[in-house]
This record gives sequence, structure tokens and C-alpha cells, in this order.
Amino acid sequence: MDLEIKKNITSNWFKILQNTICDSIIKLEKNKINFRSTNWKRNSKKDEGGGEYKILKNGKVFDKVGVNFSKVYGRFPKHFQKNIPGAQKDPRFWASGISVVMHMKNPLIPAMHFNTRYICTTHDWFGGGMDVTPSKIDKNEKKEFHKILKKMCDRHNKNYYKKYKKWCDQYFYLPHRKEARGIGGIFFDYKKKNFYKDFEFVRDVGVTFQLIFQNIILKKIKKKWTVKDKEIQYLKRGRYVEFNLLYDRGTKFGLQTGGNVEGILMSLPPLAKWK
Repeated sequence: MDLEIKKNITSNWFKILQNTICDSIIKLEKNKINFRSTNWKRNSKKDEGGGEYKILKNGKVFDKVGVNFSKVYGRFPKHFQKNIPGAQKDPRFWASGISVVMHMKNPLIPAMHFNTRYICTTHDWFGGGMDVTPSKIDKNEKKEFHKILKKMCDRHNKNYYKKYKKWCDQYFYLPHRKEARGIGGIFFDYKKKNFYKDFEFVRDVGVTFQLIFQNIILKKIKKKWTVKDKEIQYLKRGRYVEFNLLYDRGTKFGLQTGGNVEGILMSLPPLAKWK
């Protein structure tokens, strides 16, 4: 398949997924609040793509949720080229993706994160994943979450779940705290063996995330919480901030390739605390 067709197919999917996830979120808010949408360009002087980030704040369900779509292209800076497959040979790149971060009003509902992307240099590959960060551990929720993920992964390859779960556990870890960010999930990168099969998997990851976040929210939305629960959530959000600013590859990639700063930092919670 021609590379330009691959680019169109993937970026169109990410855009469709952004819209459907936002629709689901608005329905959970009973259509009483909407997203604020911002379009942005990577370079104001020449065409290097851009994107749209949508943020909803102060809902009944969500304290803050961001859903970001991007399609950008250009040249990697010299200091960045050695870290990207194929970029040393030719610094030109094209990248498109969607990222979602949810911070919940009810502290008994975990924060949730998802992203998928397609990147082209002299190579082309998919990456992404999802993870869940509760402030109060729920063993049944964790078990159900991983059960759904394993079932989804097994539809594509029996080795995916074990491999991508381990990758997620290693990735979403705070070395300075010696603790995991949450209860894990899946994380994958550099998927480039078979475009058709890899794209089918990436689509399934997106659809499964929609199923998961709706299931988790609807099960707990009416549960009563206390001020103490909220304080614990604020402290857990502090850990979230530490990870995203110190270690997250997506944050670094976006900032170092001229992405929109507000869109990149949408992953940060509206309020966090430290002891």
C-alpha cells in the first residue's frame, strides 16, 4: 500500500475516534456541558500540519478531560534525530495520533489515559496504549480491566497481552518514588511488521478504551465519597504530574517537535497536591 494512503487512513481514523470519544463523554455528562475546542498549527509560517485539542472542565463526572488529535510533519531537530528510528538517515517525519486523559470528579473513579499514533520517517510504525490510575485500589476493577485487555489482545496475537502489559508496567513507573503510577494496562511501540494487522489492532485498542472507560464510570458514578477520598486523589494526581513532566515520552516528543504546548500539557490535572 502506498505510504500516503496509509497516512490518510490512519489520520482519518484518529480524527473519527476523537469525535466518537467526545460524543461518549458528553452523553455521560447528560449533554449539560461541552468541550472547548482549539485548532492549532505546528508552524505559523509554513504548512507543517497541526491538530485540534478538545478540553472539558468542571463537569458532573469529569473534573477535566482532554482529547487531542494531531497530524504534523517537518524535520526533526538534530539533537532529536538519533533517538528516532530512521531519522538519522533522513530527518523528515510525519506523525498523527490521538491522546486522551481523564481526571474524574468522583475520587473513587480512577484517572484514565489512552493514546495511539502512527509515525513515519524512513520507517513507519504504530505505538500507543492505555493505563488506569486509581487513588483507591479496587481489586475487582483491576481484575476486570485486565480481563478485557487480555481478551482484546488475544483477538490479534496470544503473545500481545503478556508482552504489552510488562512493557506498560516498566514504562509507567516512577523511579524516584520506587512505585508504579497505577494498576497498569498495555503499552506498545515500533509496531511495523504488517500494516493491515497492526492497524486493525490499533483500532481495536481505541474501541476497547471506549468500552472500558464507560464501564468503569457507570459502575461508580453514584458511589459516595468523602473529603478524605478527595485529598488522597489530589496526592495521587501529584504523582501523575511527576511522571508526565519527568518521564513521559509523548510529552517530550510533542514539546521537542513543535507541538502545541497547551494540547501537550492537557494531561495535567486541574488541581494536584504534594505533602
